[in-house]
Amino acid sequence: MSDTQRTDPVTAVLVANRGEIARRVFRTCRDLGIDTVAVHSDADECSPHVAEADRAVRLAGNAPGDTYLRADLVIDAARRAGADAVHPGYGFLSENAEFARAVIDAGLTWIGPPVAAIASMGSKIESKAMMAAAGVPVLAELAPEAVTEADLPVLIKASAGGGGRGMRVVRDLADLPGELEAARSEAASAFGDPTVFCETYLATGRHIEVQVMADRHGTVWAVGERECSIQRRHQKIVEEAPSPLVERIPGMRERLFEASVTAARAIGYEGAGTVEFLADEDGRFYFLEMNTRLQVEHPVTECTTGLDLVALQLSVAAGEPLPATELPPTSGHAIEVRIYAEDPAANYQPQSGRMHRFEVPGADVEFSVGSQPGGVRVDSGVVSGLDVSVHYDPMLAKVIAWAPTRADATRRLRAALRRSRIHGVHTNRDLLVRILDHPGFGAGDTDTAFLDRHGLTDGDGLARPLVDDADRWLWGLAAALAQAARNRADAPVLAGIPSGWRNVWSQHHEKRYLVGGAGFGGGDEVVARYTLGRLGLVAEAPEGAPTVELVSADPHRVVLSIDGVAHGFDVAIHPDVVVVDSPRGSLSLVALSRFPDPDDLSAPGSLLAPMPGSVIRVAVAAGDEVAEGQVLLWLEAMKMQHEVRAPAAGVVTELAVTEGQQVDVGQVLAVVQATD
Repeated sequence: MSDTQRTDPVTAVLVANRGEIARRVFRTCRDLGIDTVAVHSDADECSPHVAEADRAVRLAGNAPGDTYLRADLVIDAARRAGADAVHPGYGFLSENAEFARAVIDAGLTWIGPPVAAIASMGSKIESKAMMAAAGVPVLAELAPEAVTEADLPVLIKASAGGGGRGMRVVRDLADLPGELEAARSEAASAFGDPTVFCETYLATGRHIEVQVMADRHGTVWAVGERECSIQRRHQKIVEEAPSPLVERIPGMRERLFEASVTAARAIGYEGAGTVEFLADEDGRFYFLEMNTRLQVEHPVTECTTGLDLVALQLSVAAGEPLPATELPPTSGHAIEVRIYAEDPAANYQPQSGRMHRFEVPGADVEFSVGSQPGGVRVDSGVVSGLDVSVHYDPMLAKVIAWAPTRADATRRLRAALRRSRIHGVHTNRDLLVRILDHPGFGAGDTDTAFLDRHGLTDGDGLARPLVDDADRWLWGLAAALAQAARNRADAPVLAGIPSGWRNVWSQHHEKRYLVGGAGFGGGDEVVARYTLGRLGLVAEAPEGAPTVELVSADPHRVVLSIDGVAHGFDVAIHPDVVVVDSPRGSLSLVALSRFPDPDDLSAPGSLLAPMPGSVIRVAVAAGDEVAEGQVLLWLEAMKMQHEVRAPAAGVVTELAVTEGQQVDVGQVLAVVQATD
């Protein structure tokens, strides 16, 4: 730390962040007897991190630029709440050297690295030059204005941040100016700095990173490596420790650790940090960046080492040396997946709304390692009943499994995800299960092109729902039977007779549902037709479907005998959606009215807002002819820009929005009359 950094014991910590990482830091503080202070925007007033803090301070507004990115407001909150230390978490101001300096100048303990170290690594352009001078291998940097056809493909990157924001792959030189503009705009919105640079794009590679921990007394630990190669939009979704690649190549771990310690010592590092590399299949690796903070994926390192990295951060920030004992060896294997509120089948379109239920049955611990040799850990920023906002990153939670072997950890994690109850907001849960099921993952063949190579939506694509199209009628039947049981439970007469029961029947009882969310089938209909009578359940089934008999039905659980094998379906009936869960998959269904209101129907060709957001750019006008797939406008939501494209070639007959306008989900943006 700098000479002005406090060395007094920490008694109260303000976390300058929100959601899952704030809850994670609070967990360790509670274990250590340290008071906790939360800050929150108006949108986060009901967030669990606010409820769990000892004290909380409101930051008026919703946008990050008005709240979590306001260093002056955060420091004032610390003073007013009696905090004597600030933990930045990750994202927002966590790698902002000016914020770190302001915290120290305010007489508070900064739970992070020295200001100079943050500044030197805060610019990816300068950091790569420093690492090259220290002897750490790097990829060549390219100035955007100097990129030529021979340099392609290139990757545009934001100099001041990460997390996939401001990143664009350019394969055609004609696309470079537009992609640079978009990258700069996204970087400015996310990090307050529009500076970008280019580097050679390696379509395939392994993203390997090393967790380091250093104190001010000269000790630097290379705690262990992680592999984070499976990514979408250049953002990690699966992380594990140790790395399958490093495990396979003799001597690679030692070389990685040496390079990481060299990098940390070169900038006088203190605290927790991560040195990130891009490696090839032969074990050659190149420095990408150093994150001067705690990483999202730190739990896999904690689970394989038994260390509490947040506790070590607090200790080092107070001036204490790292333990004199030898660094504990890693043991077993840990895998983490990130659950996002997004639709992978629709280009990872972010989702928002009410999270009716969020449960991971059988989870052993929250935000900590636990004492067992293996288990399931959940680090979540959401709880049941919370509204998922459009103002922030769509990551909801992390689920981590650890076990003696990689195969065991995979099985634990896959089972935990399948049994999770995630109701009300569409997520990438099914994609994550498909990845863990894939033979390529089992073999450790997990480079950065994993999702591109195996595909998302075509054929057996990874983004397809766990519930196959041919089986949806079973989930619809379970939903209809549960709703019927619920309707009869409070019936004033004949309450014991199930709804739809007929002594002599002429036609089936019918219930229609719309599959909820584009990623669950693009709004396909599921129809349940059945009769309950003296002969039991008679259901209309697709040709070749199995024989189905009813075992039991109540408002929350339906058991069906399918070809003589009993299968349980848990049914949750929420105000706007019915969710049917089983070990085979989950399906969200919206009940359709028998008599729809004509006023609820949109004109043919209407393009509806997929999420609440702000229209940041409009590229067409009413009367323009457009091609299929042409970008009509851009929406900004959840710190990312999203393109709205024409579904078919035609004419824009109506443009219903203007630049700068805020829109709600389902609002008509434009109408395209198809040529055909």
